[in-house]
Amino acid sequence: MLGKPARVLLFVALIVLGIGPLGSVQAQPKYVIFLIGDGMGLEQVKAAGMYAHGQPGTLSFESFDFRGELTNAPAEGGIPDSAAAGTSLATGVKVNNGVISMAIPGDGSELQTLLEYCKAQGKSTGLVSTKYVTDATPAAFGAHEPTRNNTAQIAEDFRMQTRPNVILGGGGNGMSVQAFEAAGYTVVTDRDTMQALDTENIDMVCGQFGNGPLPFEPDMGPMPHLTQMAETALRILDNDPDGFFLMVEGGQIDTAGHSNLTPNMVFETVEFDNAVQAAIAWAQGRSDTLIIVTADHETGGLSVLANNGAGELPTVSWSTGGHSEANVPVYAWGVNADMIGGVMDNTELFSVVTAGP
Repeated sequence: MLGKPARVLLFVALIVLGIGPLGSVQAQPKYVIFLIGDGMGLEQVKAAGMYAHGQPGTLSFESFDFRGELTNAPAEGGIPDSAAAGTSLATGVKVNNGVISMAIPGDGSELQTLLEYCKAQGKSTGLVSTKYVTDATPAAFGAHEPTRNNTAQIAEDFRMQTRPNVILGGGGNGMSVQAFEAAGYTVVTDRDTMQALDTENIDMVCGQFGNGPLPFEPDMGPMPHLTQMAETALRILDNDPDGFFLMVEGGQIDTAGHSNLTPNMVFETVEFDNAVQAAIAWAQGRSDTLIIVTADHETGGLSVLANNGAGELPTVSWSTGGHSEANVPVYAWGVNADMIGGVMDNTELFSVVTAGP
């Protein structure tokens, strides 16, 4: 048996190593896959599970061992927009609605994002969205602007400052094929060209699909599904021996919620779950990966009233065409996942990614 001095030294050593009373170890994950369902509240998740599998609680990420809820008010309080909520997720700091990763309120300085934090560690980085890629959520991870409306400047931040290795999503809104080609990116504009990429030998790719948000599921035409974009990004980024950070946004859940379009909301949430499954498949068997699944805010004030079985839309009601103050779900798998639980604030996820001994 250890004497008292030895026990004290062991206790101190465990604290230094980040090993708590339950034996958990906090470490910085080598690979981070951060998936955000824009506008996806708890009821959206429930509705999608009912449609896809006949029961709630059946989407892939609902099987993760660690889950909780996030509060998401902006700095001024009240209902968040995607810029403020996205900035809180990306930087761990509260800002006013409309602000993209700058200290407002505050001194207006640029706030380091998770993408920049991981890039500084030598990791490759990527942004994927079914919205146009200069929209608020991807912008919050890869740009710094006083207003989300500065789409041309957000595109310039991507191109010249943060330079994610992979950018895939809707085009236009400040994005330019010629400008990104001049900056060293291989630019693709449809699904077939994207899927023809030599993903083992390319490291700077920009997908500009159309001139706005991608179409709703399942009517994608020549445009890629979210899952296909996520899989392409993973195949490119995992060539980096130092690891990667990838943010994947199911942005059209939010668009459907704003118009109270139940079928589109359900189909988009199911496709978001397909993208999560792709992340799980990539990470299977690994011990160096963190997967976080969450939302920035809830859209539409959705309530599920009745389950009508697999393949049938549930009966629901909507209370608003805007965002709500409802908490949103968060689920985690892998390194540091045990830091997730209960009711947390959205600013706390930054430390889940960056925590270490």
